[in-house]
Amino acid sequence: MARVAVYVYAGDPVSEAGVSAQLRLDGDLEVIDDLDAARVAVVTVDEVDDTTLNVLRGLERGGCERIVLVAARLDDAGLLAAVEAGVSAILRRHEAGPDQLRAAVVAADTGDGSIPPDLLGRLLAQVGRLQRNVLGPRGLTFSGLNEREVAVLRLVAEGLETAEIARTLSFSERTIKNVIHDVTSRLNLRNRSHAVAYAVREGLI
Repeated sequence: MARVAVYVYAGDPVSEAGVSAQLRLDGDLEVIDDLDAARVAVVTVDEVDDTTLNVLRGLERGGCERIVLVAARLDDAGLLAAVEAGVSAILRRHEAGPDQLRAAVVAADTGDGSIPPDLLGRLLAQVGRLQRNVLGPRGLTFSGLNEREVAVLRLVAEGLETAEIARTLSFSERTIKNVIHDVTSRLNLRNRSHAVAYAVREGLI
């Protein structure tokens, strides 16, 4: 089996050398300097600040979708920001021994996530607060759709025409057309069929 190519980024040369040395202990991993050829990137930082987020976003924009973050300090805001920036696996620096680091890299390479249980609990608590305090009061969900938009898409998926949807939901046809237009425009969807496919993929219908 081919070795997993890993690119290492660190805020300082000592950390980069230490992480690279640990990864080289594993015969299934290969540390490389070419990000374009890497299957996983390991980012080692002190904390998740603006510089770290720029690095993570840059890696994601560059096509690296499998990122392991090793951080010395990780507060709730940094945890959520890292996940939003596309991180697949997270480790605290003092817990990032060779076995733990390898497990995180393998998890990221196979498309799985990896996060310590207590950090996962903190993340889920933040997600709950975000839904209750920010999205919920505005009638939104994490899909970016409100309840009316979801209801319209469900009826579109059932094959109803605009007039039928309007009667079913007690709205005007103009309102239904506006809802569909807003959804397709906001989410960069091509048409009704694409909107339905999006809703199915997101588990909304």
